[in-house]
Amino acid sequence: MYITQALHRALQQRPDQVASRFGHRSRTFRELGDRVARLAGALHALGMNEGDRIAMLALNSDRYLEYQMGVPWAGGVLNPCNTRWSVAEILYALNDSGSTVLMVDDNFCAMAESLRKEAATLRHVIYCGEKEQAPEGMLHYETLLAEATPAEDVRRHDEDLAGIFYTGGTTGFPKGVMLSHTNLISSAMSGTAGGVTTSGGTYMHAAPMFHLADYGVSMPHWLDGNTHSVLGAFTPEAVLDTIERDRVTHMLLVPTMVQMTVDSPAMKQARDLSSLKTIIYGASPMSEAVLERAMAALPGVGFVQAYGMTELSPVATLLSQEQHLPEARKRGMLRSAGCATLCTEVKIVDEAGKEVARGEVGEIAVRGPNVMLGYWNKPEQTEQAIRNGWMHTGDGGRMDERGFIYVVDRLKDMIISGGENVFSIEVENALAQHPDVLACAVIGVPSDQWGEAVHAVVVSRPGAANDAAALIAHCKTLIAGYKSPRSVDFRDALPLSGAGKILKTELRKPFWDKVDRKIG
Repeated sequence: MYITQALHRALQQRPDQVASRFGHRSRTFRELGDRVARLAGALHALGMNEGDRIAMLALNSDRYLEYQMGVPWAGGVLNPCNTRWSVAEILYALNDSGSTVLMVDDNFCAMAESLRKEAATLRHVIYCGEKEQAPEGMLHYETLLAEATPAEDVRRHDEDLAGIFYTGGTTGFPKGVMLSHTNLISSAMSGTAGGVTTSGGTYMHAAPMFHLADYGVSMPHWLDGNTHSVLGAFTPEAVLDTIERDRVTHMLLVPTMVQMTVDSPAMKQARDLSSLKTIIYGASPMSEAVLERAMAALPGVGFVQAYGMTELSPVATLLSQEQHLPEARKRGMLRSAGCATLCTEVKIVDEAGKEVARGEVGEIAVRGPNVMLGYWNKPEQTEQAIRNGWMHTGDGGRMDERGFIYVVDRLKDMIISGGENVFSIEVENALAQHPDVLACAVIGVPSDQWGEAVHAVVVSRPGAANDAAALIAHCKTLIAGYKSPRSVDFRDALPLSGAGKILKTELRKPFWDKVDRKIG
């Protein structure tokens, strides 16, 4: 198995089909293949050796697609950088991975100046923006490609390292997740079998391309030889415009993006979204209320939930389109994350790693060819995470009699109040059903009486009253009193990661800064 195999197949079978669209620029597979081979040749000319790490710090673009294929074609290892990180965090990832080349677009040229001076192993910075002239001290991407001799595919494969994908960074140092070619392709094959793609479609990269959620879900579309439509940066209006212009059939949106798109005024405008067949959502939990709203707003679109993590390349379970239909919804299927994918085993375990009875809550553990090789330069953390071949996810969940997984919370997000376990997702689902709530997050805060108290942070809909008492009373009609918020803060927005996940660590920080929290 090797990542570039899909591109070779497309070059053989559909060379003149459109491979990529970015704004008004499009390229066929023949053109893309030539550029990928030239990028590989350029990297070789710069002294890149097999296994060298090549980093990219950029917003989404068609050149990001070329990076994703060109680096493995050259025999290198991908290191996509989180665009929301500070200079210090990115510098750590570059130094930790020993990256030798950094590619940057117009948005990160200034940051690249600092990185070039301080990164110990960095030899070259390549400018891959839209200007004809590269900033001083940088090499110009298009000039390098024009002057390069196309290289043969090195074809690193199977258990060879394909990429280091850094995760975390909001507390402590980021961890570099090592993924092999087998990891990524086995996950892609599982996605294809699970219905995240159909042949002849167009996949839109709306989520950040540095994040494995987008990369992992796009891989089945590479296998199918589909067209890639690239959105530079997410806005609801840009998503809807691109669907219309490029006749997009499939896209991945994280839950915050789904909510922002569905609630956007742009949705009320007359648009032709008839090409859209499937929305895959995942990377963080989505409340049932928001999902119901999304399905009502897009009645002809199928929804697929993907659950997993970077360490799982990234998908472990899928909830199919059929399991989102009305009859399945009546059986409560929307609260499920689906079943194990084609190549994956999933079980629920206790602290000793022993499988618990069906219906009992424990930690979700996963085994299969999608489980990472380990954390780069962190053998102890690798041993803690992968035990007897099982990846311990840190997510709390339960499994029903049919093998469906229900994610109850990140174990570190679980709130223990008065000796009772409160799962923040359950409280968020209740809050989200109130008509005044646009977005919400629930955390535990210190309490002398209860140890931890349930606290909600809410973004209200425009024009709604910020009525904490009404929200608390509403929750008590849906969930037990001890689970309901005891306090509510109102904000204009929630802090989000580069991948659109709510940063609960940031929400907790003011409350726990000087207090020893026993969870997480």
